[in-house]
Amino acid sequence: MTIPATTDTPRRVLVLAHTRRPEARDVARSFVKELTGHGIVVRLLRDEAEHLGLDPDGYDPAVELTDSETDASRGCELTVVIGGDGSILRAAEVTHSRLTPVLGVNLGHVGFLAEAEHEDVAATIDAIVHQRYTTEDRLTLDVRAFVGGELVYATFAVNEASVEKAARERMLEVVVEIDNRPLSRWGCDGVVCATPTGSTAYNFSAGGPVVWPQVEALCIVPLSAHALFARPMVVAPSSVIAIEVLEGNESSGVLWCDGRRSVDLPPGARIEVSRGLRPVRLVRLHEAPFTDRLVAKFGLSVEGWRGAAELRRQARAQEETS
Repeated sequence: MTIPATTDTPRRVLVLAHTRRPEARDVARSFVKELTGHGIVVRLLRDEAEHLGLDPDGYDPAVELTDSETDASRGCELTVVIGGDGSILRAAEVTHSRLTPVLGVNLGHVGFLAEAEHEDVAATIDAIVHQRYTTEDRLTLDVRAFVGGELVYATFAVNEASVEKAARERMLEVVVEIDNRPLSRWGCDGVVCATPTGSTAYNFSAGGPVVWPQVEALCIVPLSAHALFARPMVVAPSSVIAIEVLEGNESSGVLWCDGRRSVDLPPGARIEVSRGLRPVRLVRLHEAPFTDRLVAKFGLSVEGWRGAAELRRQARAQEETS
């Protein structure tokens, strides 16, 4: 089917789902039924529609099908993705060229990128129907790999780009450069370069700092580096980070972006990481502070906290009784 131009009047929403999970299929069917019931055109990837067992003509308006992931979100006001953070990262790939906002419905464990939980489906659908949502642009990474001075691979990342050793039994020898100046040489398992959004993902697991999404910065975390100076670092968003895989390495490395896309790196390869030209656009249904998200997602204990308002109330009560 030819995807309509963006000037069409009907509202359109792309729905993506982790269709191998029964729960995700059930939630996806609910979104299709309810959104079309409110006159919104739903678009699905053809293979996902088959997994869902949907008859496109069984809805009014009819469900649109497309075979093209790269063009799937054209003309859509947002993309609803049902699954965990991996599914949301996949949706970011699908929508990246169009800057289509992504609304994640979490069916995973932590789901830091998700805005809604699966038990909130009805409220989420209502918010979409009545357009009670905002969008938030998040910094991304542009990543380029060079071999022999020739560009061999270019991509982007929402969470992180990591250069890692390919052979478990050997360290990877690298030199890290910041803004055209050498920083340090490490024998290590790898190096992670992360965005603030990705600071709670691989970066966090590797001992890197948690960075609030409103902070524009890039994180660098060495992995098991054998060096005196191998601390996590935060650099300016305008910085260009380069990681050179030294010629003397006995095995190759591998570049991973968001844990989804990879390319082998022979000795002598150079990887450059910089702020992405295109952000990822996330849908927000709530104005909850990032601190609350951290507490909820990581199950952090805040027992004993009273807060300034409670302290003032107690002070007033003490004054009144004295």
